[in-house]
Amino acid sequence: MKRSAFAAAAFALTLSLPTAAQAAAQPAAPALVAAVVPQVLPIGVAVSSLPLAVEDRTGYQRTSFRHWNAGAIPADGCNTRAEVLLAEAVVYPEIGPGCTLTGGTWWSYYDEREVTLAGALDIDHMVPLAEAWDSGARSWTAQRREAYANDQGQPASLVAVTARSNRSKADQDPAEWLPPSADALCRYGAEWTATKLRWGLAVDEAEKGRLLDIAADCGGTNVEFTPAP
Repeated sequence: MKRSAFAAAAFALTLSLPTAAQAAAQPAAPALVAAVVPQVLPIGVAVSSLPLAVEDRTGYQRTSFRHWNAGAIPADGCNTRAEVLLAEAVVYPEIGPGCTLTGGTWWSYYDEREVTLAGALDIDHMVPLAEAWDSGARSWTAQRREAYANDQGQPASLVAVTARSNRSKADQDPAEWLPPSADALCRYGAEWTATKLRWGLAVDEAEKGRLLDIAADCGGTNVEFTPAP
């Protein structure tokens, strides 16, 4: 019943959107505004709006996604990994030569663990690179795949977590793996959905079904995303 309600809400959302003819008759909104204004949807509506597609891993290589690059601020001498660690630090670390991080404290929400060594953390791609490839990234340019792999334009895209939890997850989608902490499920489902919506990635049937199950138990949770440029 809850899934039916989500589907109905998503259908109503679709009906509220202008037709192609109506859109053509209206002045185009500035691209810059569209790129920076977040969209917020109830989690059930957001999941229901994800397109379905059969996954295809043909030709996948991790090297197809260049990372970690010079980061969002190339002049700071820190790569994407280090910039994410700095952004997510609960207690800010000291930055040494070569952007070496010492001290500091982080919170790994997947398994609810406090971490005090930067080297004990992995930067997890919320939607793993292989899963992104399966879901549409195989048709992207190399430049767009690099942008995806280093995406700091939306906090949910990259997350600092314990190496153990990240490696347990590997390249699995929510139908195959979920964070061990029950308290993490609503956030995780929302952030996974937000990342797929941001990058226009599809879901398969099992994945969408599990996300709808999560949404059914996460009333009041919103999905906030900004379409990638």
